[in-house]
Amino acid sequence: MEKFFRRTKQLLDDYKPDMVYFDDDILPLYEVDKEIGLKLAAHFYNSNLQWNHGKLEAVITGKHLNDIQKRSIVYDIERGKADGILPLPWQTDTCIGSWHYDRAIFENHSYKTASTVIPMLADIVSKNGNLMLSVPLQRGGMPDSDEIQIVKEIGEWLKVNGEAIYATRPWKVYGEGPSTKSSEKGQFDGQSDVQKKPFTAQDIRFTQSKDKSTLYAMVLSFPKDGKVTIRSLSGNSEHWPGQIRSVQMLGISQSLPFTRDTEGLHVTLPGKVPGKIAFALKIRS
Repeated sequence: MEKFFRRTKQLLDDYKPDMVYFDDDILPLYEVDKEIGLKLAAHFYNSNLQWNHGKLEAVITGKHLNDIQKRSIVYDIERGKADGILPLPWQTDTCIGSWHYDRAIFENHSYKTASTVIPMLADIVSKNGNLMLSVPLQRGGMPDSDEIQIVKEIGEWLKVNGEAIYATRPWKVYGEGPSTKSSEKGQFDGQSDVQKKPFTAQDIRFTQSKDKSTLYAMVLSFPKDGKVTIRSLSGNSEHWPGQIRSVQMLGISQSLPFTRDTEGLHVTLPGKVPGKIAFALKIRS
C-alpha cells in the first residue's frame, strides 16, 4: 500500500495530469485503509491549485459514491448512465469494444458504431454527465481501420453539432419520447450505456447554454416526413412559458419554419440536412 501511494504520488508530480481515473469503489484501497486514497486526493487537489495559480482544475473519479462523496470526487458509472438529471457533474466510462484490444471484434466488425455512440453521448450530456470513451489500441499503439472510421464519424458529427454538447448545461427536463419511459439496467450501476431498442424521431434530448439563453434539442433519429414535434415546448408548457422567436438546425444558417400549439412545437426540417445520425435544433426566445 505504501508502494502504491508513492508511485501514484510520483505520477501526479511528474506528469501533472488534469484528471485521475481510479477504477475503484470510492477511492483506492478504501475498504482496507481510508487514509491512502484521501491523502492522494488532497495532494492532487493542493498541487493542482499551485499548477493553476489558485484555480482548482483537478478531477478525480470514483464509483458507487454516497451523496457526500459525490461532492468531493466525480461520480463514475462504468458502462452505464444516470436515470435522470443529477445535481452534480458525473461521467460515464465506456468503450467502443472491450477494455483491451480484441482482434475478433475488429474481424467481426462489432464495435459500437458512431450511430450508437452519438445518441448515448446526447443522453449523458442532457443528464449533466460527461462521456469518457475508450478506443482500445493494437499492440503497436495504433487504432485499427474500423476504429479510425468510427472516431472520424463522431468527429464529423461534433463539428456540426458540438455547440449542443460542449460547455452546455442540463435543461429543466433531460428529454422526451419513448426512450424516457423505459430503461435497461446497466451492468454496474444506473441504466445501460447502450439502448438496444432503436431511437425514434420522438426521442429528443435537451441541453442549454451556460447563460440559459439558448435551448438545444437533439433529435436522435431523422423523421421520415421531415417534421419534428417537441412536446416539452407546447404553448402551455411550464418549461417555456414565453415566446419562441427562432429555430435553427445546427449546420444550417437559415431559420426553420415552425408553429406552436397545445401539442408542442412543430418544426419543418430543410430538404437537405447535414448528417445522417442525429441532429440538433437551436431554439431561442
